[in-house]
Amino acid sequence: MFTFRETVNVALASIRANALRSGLTTLGIVIGTGAVITMVALGEGAQRAVEAQIERMGTNVLTVRPGQNWWRGVASGSVRLQESDAQALRNQMGGLYDIAPEIESRLQVSYLRWNSNNQIVGTWPSYFSIHERALTHGRLFSEGEAQGRQRVAVLGSDVPEVLGTPGALLVGRSIQIRGIRFEVVGVLAEKGSMGWSNPDEQIYIPLSTALYRVMGNRDRLRAIYVAAPSPEQLDPAWAEIDRIIRREHRIRPAEDADFQIQQASDFLETLGETAETFTMLLAGIAGVSLLVGGIGIMNIMLVSVTERTREIGVRKALGATRKAILLQFLVEALVLCVLGGILGVAAGLGSAELVTKLYGRDTAVAPEAVAVAMGFSAVIGLFFGIWPARRASVLDPIDALRYE
Repeated sequence: MFTFRETVNVALASIRANALRSGLTTLGIVIGTGAVITMVALGEGAQRAVEAQIERMGTNVLTVRPGQNWWRGVASGSVRLQESDAQALRNQMGGLYDIAPEIESRLQVSYLRWNSNNQIVGTWPSYFSIHERALTHGRLFSEGEAQGRQRVAVLGSDVPEVLGTPGALLVGRSIQIRGIRFEVVGVLAEKGSMGWSNPDEQIYIPLSTALYRVMGNRDRLRAIYVAAPSPEQLDPAWAEIDRIIRREHRIRPAEDADFQIQQASDFLETLGETAETFTMLLAGIAGVSLLVGGIGIMNIMLVSVTERTREIGVRKALGATRKAILLQFLVEALVLCVLGGILGVAAGLGSAELVTKLYGRDTAVAPEAVAVAMGFSAVIGLFFGIWPARRASVLDPIDALRYE
């Protein structure tokens, strides 16, 4: 009688005897597991980045954006938000709420011999407190400078490097935006990319200066930001904004609004859901590699059963039971899949780290993902190893011994 330990040793000896074939057999499992780990790591990293962005933006900010004109239920073109809408919000909502309109355009920026193309943002000084922007050098432009259409600029943290000068040295000097001279009064601390834009690459100037001296779009704001004192006051703030803008645009309460009010985190949550969906899709595609690898293992195991028919006959003649033969081939399939899973996890972790270093993408490998990948590899080994193992176990010893 063959003991369990002897059966396992025979299975491992068979794998070692055919090391090259065993390695090629596990390749599909390695690729599949590695791809799954990498995709899940990218998705998890994107999800955590979105959560961090939500924290940075704050959960108490509402954004008013232009919508569309509606006539009898049909959209008929875009609507323009104006500075007067922001003024109405500031005048009628009281001092509890911070209001900041925003207009932006990508323009040519130059300093000495350096040139760059940056996003120029025109806004009010309250914009920086709403978005929790801190300074590293200099100061922010004042309310008086904003009302007086002064040519002053606050730079994002990445702009000094593009202009070839340290931020501390740029403060007090002049840069040119669209050929117009602006004095740099401050440099902001790093904020980080917000998915669709990078605030660190932007330059901020007073809204009045942008409207009347630089951009000329006097009636086309990109957005108006409203910060409530706390997240609990977002609902009454939303209702108040809706009432005021409707009055400014002469829209009755029962009519469709020509503007949109969004919570700052809504877009990022949608972005996170989209990233999660694509991650699941890519992980599913990568999972197909695992199935292909499993089929490859089943194919090799069937070939192995055919090649080792005489060996199976000898083992049965020496007293090996059907259960022992079944266990031997199951152990071989399981070891191949688990080994492939371990190598695949290592490859996935390495790939995730490589993506982070080469492309700057955030990645995070959850222990649950590793456990699921390993478990799935083991299940594939059992599933695709059962048929070859059963086929080997039911061989008649006499026929097996006579097999050539």
